[in-house]
Amino acid sequence: MKVVVIGTRGIPNIMGGVETHCEELYPRLVDMGCDVTVVRRKCYITPDIELSEYKGAKLHDIYTPRRKSFEAITHTFLALLYAKRAKADIVHIHAIGPALLVPFARLLGLKVIMTHHGPDYDRQKWGRLAKFILRTGEAWGVRCANQVIVISKVIADICSNKHNRHDTHLIYNGVNKPDIATTTQYITSLGLQPRKYILATGRFVKEKGFDKLIDAYTRLNNKEYKLVIAGDADHPDEYSNSLKQKAHENGVVLTGFIRGEKLNEILSHAALYVLPSSHEGLPIALLEALSYNLDVTVSDIPANKLSCLAESDFHRTGDIDSLAHTLKEKLAQRQTPRQYDLSPYNWDNIARQIKALYDKM
Repeated sequence: MKVVVIGTRGIPNIMGGVETHCEELYPRLVDMGCDVTVVRRKCYITPDIELSEYKGAKLHDIYTPRRKSFEAITHTFLALLYAKRAKADIVHIHAIGPALLVPFARLLGLKVIMTHHGPDYDRQKWGRLAKFILRTGEAWGVRCANQVIVISKVIADICSNKHNRHDTHLIYNGVNKPDIATTTQYITSLGLQPRKYILATGRFVKEKGFDKLIDAYTRLNNKEYKLVIAGDADHPDEYSNSLKQKAHENGVVLTGFIRGEKLNEILSHAALYVLPSSHEGLPIALLEALSYNLDVTVSDIPANKLSCLAESDFHRTGDIDSLAHTLKEKLAQRQTPRQYDLSPYNWDNIARQIKALYDKM
């Protein structure tokens, strides 16, 4: 079974939820007997990941202009032409932007699975025209794909209520059980001490709410704990530049984009994890924090309301006073480490569910 994967910037070690999803999923599907090719956007391929395959999954790089308004649609168009030439049995398209071309894929005679990772038109970085295009991508993808996967009940309801698609497949994002780091060399190099810092991770875009997190942190007036934000911007802009300046002025530690041992160490020793976003699908970053048994506070958007969290773990979305109050309460309680039931988010089970869907097609 030949599967061509489209819609991700690429794997491995490329920042993003869809990218992490694909990095975990497709090597497992290769182990189950699938012939998988992940089509990557060449503009994100750095010298350290100039690879022809990753853990058995083939990698095919296609030129794409690194401009947020054009790169996804240009890449998807070229990738679909490649999938047709490669005689793919199944094309798996991720996210609603690339899904705009699901009808084109069907016209090419390709069988298409679309995974809906969330209503990206809610992201603040998009203007009115981009939001319209993303809504159209959602509509065409959900209505025209042979099969549709959703990663949360919230997204399943969108597909049902807005697009009359009632046969979607609910398959969650996943998380691995980590090896908790005992080393502290990396955090020490950042001037941090174990269990003496608040951690947030993600891209530097408005909907992540990191500017509001910094404002809430400054209201604590607590010198015992530092604030650390791990991440960066895909496309530097006025917001990301102002966020970095704000962080610098308030003594916030910025690590840049980190993966592997550095990320493992910084998650292993945090006191509290914060996710103040106004928009998510099913956040892998939150699942990762829970897998490290960290106490958390997250915004009260529907996508964050996992069954393993308590009501006291939520703060009001976009409310700096609410976030500051919850941070203060959490730091006083010192609840890390905590235990969570993460059994619904097992990557091996997720891969088996998707393989069964491929076989059905």
